[in-house]
Amino acid sequence: MEREGGEDDEIVCLDESFFINDNYQLTTFTFGAQVIDLHCLQSASTDFDLTGQLVWPGAVLLNDYLSKNAEMLQGRSIIELGSGVGITGILCSRFCREVVLTDHNEEVLKILKKNIELHESSQNSLCCAELKAEKLEWGNSDQLNCILQGHPKGFDLVLGADIYIQICTIHQLVLYACFIVCNCFQQSSIPLLFDTVEKLLGVAREKKCKFILAYVSRAKVMDTLVISEAIRHGLQINEVTGTQAVVKNLEGVVFEVTLG
Repeated sequence: MEREGGEDDEIVCLDESFFINDNYQLTTFTFGAQVIDLHCLQSASTDFDLTGQLVWPGAVLLNDYLSKNAEMLQGRSIIELGSGVGITGILCSRFCREVVLTDHNEEVLKILKKNIELHESSQNSLCCAELKAEKLEWGNSDQLNCILQGHPKGFDLVLGADIYIQICTIHQLVLYACFIVCNCFQQSSIPLLFDTVEKLLGVAREKKCKFILAYVSRAKVMDTLVISEAIRHGLQINEVTGTQAVVKNLEGVVFEVTLG
């Protein structure tokens, strides 16, 4: 924190760290027979771009689904979009041969890498796969191409859970304006998400790669947008039978997205 100006016009300048909550707690999660310990927040950071610091209902939904269908992970290579603290990628690493976890936010990547280190160093680690954390902003061709250089044939599966969430708080804007900006940001991120998904599925066409998306409904406009954007990108999106569930009072479902 810095102070500028004279005695009568003193201005307090806050650096970005003022808005970052890094009070992570070691938390235990259980999915079937799988027990995972990782560092995460218990509530959202004040910065709406740092939603990846905690575990969201969609990740719980996806991990429950994957733990019950672990055979789909056996020996596979996986890339996860919007990994956050890494709870899904770490679960997958117990079954897969390779997992690449991605996020676009530098602060979130720090805790993601810390959790990978925690998992790999654990005496009770069940990790079978190589775990990597990479920076990936949806729609950023350079970052995606950099990842694909090491995986020219792509991945067997693409995963994502609650990756369209953005939370706004009062420190950014007054409540009404904040709602508008947040809603616009959510909607503008969906096309970029499917730009990235379309490319990943296209590269791995021979592998018949699928995008598994755990979706939690929070607004009807988002429900419609996710479906319409998938279709606009030439993709088929289908609900996985039997995956509808209520997680923390929110309705969720798992979608399977493939090339049309």
